[in-house]
Amino acid sequence: MKNIINASLALIIIIFLGGCKKFLEEDLKNQLAPTNTYTSTYGFEVGSAGLYALARSEYNTYGEGGAYIHNGAAPYEALQAATDIADVINSDASLMAFANLTLTPTERFVGTYWNWAYSLISSANLMLVYSDQNTTWDSPSDKVRFQAEARFFRAYAYRTLVYLYGDVPYVETILYDFQLNFTRTPKAEVIGHMVDDLKFAVQNLPSNPDQVKDGKVTKWAASHLLSEVQLLQGDYAAAEQAALAVINSGYYNLMKTRFGVSKDKPGDVFSDMFLENNQNRLGSAANKESLWVLQFQFNVVGGGTNSDDWTRRAWIPNYSSITGFVLADTLGGRGLAQLVPMKWWTGTARTNASGNVPGIFTANDIRNSNFNIKRDWYYNNPNESSLVGKKAPITEQTWFTTKTLFPAVTKFFYGRPENLSLTGSYKDRMKFRLAETYLLLAEAYLGQNNPAKAADAVNEVRRRAGATDVAAANMNMDFLLDERIRELVGEESRRFTLVRTKKYVDRVKQYNPAIAVKVNENYALWPIPQSIRDANTGAPFPQNPGY
Repeated sequence: MKNIINASLALIIIIFLGGCKKFLEEDLKNQLAPTNTYTSTYGFEVGSAGLYALARSEYNTYGEGGAYIHNGAAPYEALQAATDIADVINSDASLMAFANLTLTPTERFVGTYWNWAYSLISSANLMLVYSDQNTTWDSPSDKVRFQAEARFFRAYAYRTLVYLYGDVPYVETILYDFQLNFTRTPKAEVIGHMVDDLKFAVQNLPSNPDQVKDGKVTKWAASHLLSEVQLLQGDYAAAEQAALAVINSGYYNLMKTRFGVSKDKPGDVFSDMFLENNQNRLGSAANKESLWVLQFQFNVVGGGTNSDDWTRRAWIPNYSSITGFVLADTLGGRGLAQLVPMKWWTGTARTNASGNVPGIFTANDIRNSNFNIKRDWYYNNPNESSLVGKKAPITEQTWFTTKTLFPAVTKFFYGRPENLSLTGSYKDRMKFRLAETYLLLAEAYLGQNNPAKAADAVNEVRRRAGATDVAAANMNMDFLLDERIRELVGEESRRFTLVRTKKYVDRVKQYNPAIAVKVNENYALWPIPQSIRDANTGAPFPQNPGY
């Protein structure tokens, strides 16, 4: 399958989408190719594994066998930069243009996200075409199941494209000839195709999550994504029904009592969610909140590598550079602070940083506990006897200048005693979970001007956290966006959320002073990659406004 993926990727870089028959015949005669792979249920299982690998490779940085490689340090963090949640100060060079709104069409991740999405679409289209041709199946239901998976991933890829670029070419089959005259399909039309794909997936993916392997998508993952896409479409009533289908399925529930590997150790149910080995539904953890989990598990064939999911490095301070600290798994492993959480939402009352900012958490909200936002840091280097065990101060300098110590989101903590300088997280990652489904439901109710029901949905999430209920009178989009920070910070693609809710400019102006004067609606989209426009010589391919 890797050869199929590489073939598709090579061609997408040149002309958007792969699948050229001549290309496959010339270069893959003695290897896996669609014509000798997609001939049985087993062959389609191989192809399916490739789709999952490509989906996970959104988080790949520099390679090590990744199905797709961004060749940069922090691709996912580009979706958090220039929003309302994090400062990007003296950070990795790959992020600075995103943070400062100085993007150009030649910026690395502007091109790699486009190519990643179309490589996933190309592989999905390949599976769809060959599934219609194949007549040898182990079970009569196999064909439609693989088609449902392919259409789920095609919609998932177009989700990224429409959020980041707006109008993009919509292609739903293999293109056998070079095509250099693509045009930009209107965003609304692309979203309509995504809805159709996801409805098909809902109808034909497995319904019982206890009967599929960890990491495999079900109809409920598809329904969750369908709800989000229908919100983007503005069909709030349909989005409500898709979210309710998941919530009322009987298979999922918010985790409300301690569980998993450390349930008898200090912590709380929210921190349990993010401990290694606690993400999946099957096994001892039995996490019934997870709808779709990306499999990055340590030291497992097909699991993560040092180049996968560097979110930990981004969100954890560079504490080990302070005299008195050494790397420790209990402190999250190696952090580089490529993203620094803003004061307005984290608050500063429990730190020594100057300026008392209350933050957005109410009393007793466990998401604000020291198990989930680490504010108390103690020197841990046994060779520094005058410091070890003492509390290290968080100051304006350690927070915003050296980035060595600040309140840190612990959901991304990861360290292994055998190699504390590991770059990858090696921890399975919840992509969709039920708490977000409730928040999508609340968004659907707000879209229908029903703040009371929106408050009910949000309060399901807040009660699990021990937070006070929000009243209908205070329930609005800004409260919901704050709630998504409390619950989902770093998990969600914050840029996507702000664009979907049409609050990107307002929130950035209000909470991101570094770019508040500069930001405007043009920056809600990224530019079209210049390499794509240069290659498309047969038809006009306009750039997004402002670039």
